[in-house]
Amino acid sequence: MIELAFDKEVSVPVDSVELKGNLIIPEKATGIILFSHGSGSSRLSPRNNFVAKVLQEKGLATFLFDLLTFEEDQNYNTRFNISLLTKRLFQICNWLKENERIKDLPIGLFGSSTGAASALSVAAMTGDRIKSVVSRGGRPDLAFPYLEEVKAATLFIVGGNDQAVIELNEEAFALLSSEKKNMVIIQGATHLFEESGKLEEVAELAGNWFKEYVK
Repeated sequence: MIELAFDKEVSVPVDSVELKGNLIIPEKATGIILFSHGSGSSRLSPRNNFVAKVLQEKGLATFLFDLLTFEEDQNYNTRFNISLLTKRLFQICNWLKENERIKDLPIGLFGSSTGAASALSVAAMTGDRIKSVVSRGGRPDLAFPYLEEVKAATLFIVGGNDQAVIELNEEAFALLSSEKKNMVIIQGATHLFEESGKLEEVAELAGNWFKEYVK
């Protein structure tokens, strides 16, 4: 548990670049949630920042960061390079465990769209080090080779009107070996959960899931 609050933009050296992130730690934080956003998004995503605020109110630290530099993000192929994104996310997790301020906090991962694939891949690679994963409108199918190795408590959240993604999530969900797993379809929601009240549902579901399993 972290007693002192902390809110700062940080830079994390990874490979030959520095990745920017916003680290917010509420008082008495009991865990930390890393956000892996989807293609074309960033740590400034209003949707992920909304979810992060709800998690902070539930006593969870949040770390929203960019897995690619601005220049890298302009390259379509790099945006969808799941292996690179997974490697970067893995290195960010290592950085957390080496940071004196937060190294003792249990870790959860929140992945959106393609970011869900890197989150699930890292969870598979790290065993019980990652306590929980939440996928929002995610593409877990892009992590098919790793799904059977995921042990973290895993929640898939999908919009009810996002039919193609529902089917991909159902296929991925069947492959998960996690003892604790669930898939929730939010009726009336599209891929980005832009409809009134739908993102609030996402945030509440994610917050409750992380509070139960990131400890």
